[in-house]
Amino acid sequence: MQSQVMFYLLNDEDQADEAGQDNRSAIYHACLQASHFYRQNQRVYIYTQDQQHAEQVDEMLWAFDSDSFVPHNLVGEGPKQGAMVEIGFQAPQGRRPVLINLTSTVPTFANQFQFIVDFVPSDETLKQQARERFKTCRQWGFQVGNQAVAN
Repeated sequence: MQSQVMFYLLNDEDQADEAGQDNRSAIYHACLQASHFYRQNQRVYIYTQDQQHAEQVDEMLWAFDSDSFVPHNLVGEGPKQGAMVEIGFQAPQGRRPVLINLTSTVPTFANQFQFIVDFVPSDETLKQQARERFKTCRQWGFQVGNQAVAN
């Protein structure tokens, strides 16, 4: 199975949080993507840097769209097999077709997924990290594409 990766180009200038590693726009767009795949009945794993980052994603999934609830949980919470959308900072336990990567590297387990979503923030440092992820995905033989998102 060859994984497909889509890099979404973000154009928000002032969205970095106080840690300088996160991008609220990326979290928001990750929630949009999770909602999209959920409506297609696809199980999603959102991979984050750490517990705090996972909790930020969890909070935004509750609040980002008042018209559409996306069943989700943090790893270790919720039903035994996890909700349709699971959020964590460690390798996933179960099989899911979709990975949304919110970290600065390509996770070593990325090849387990059919489709991978990643983001290219406008911040130059974060953009360079995304370029490295793009190269890594190509080196691993993934089909890689990119697309701009409208804000």
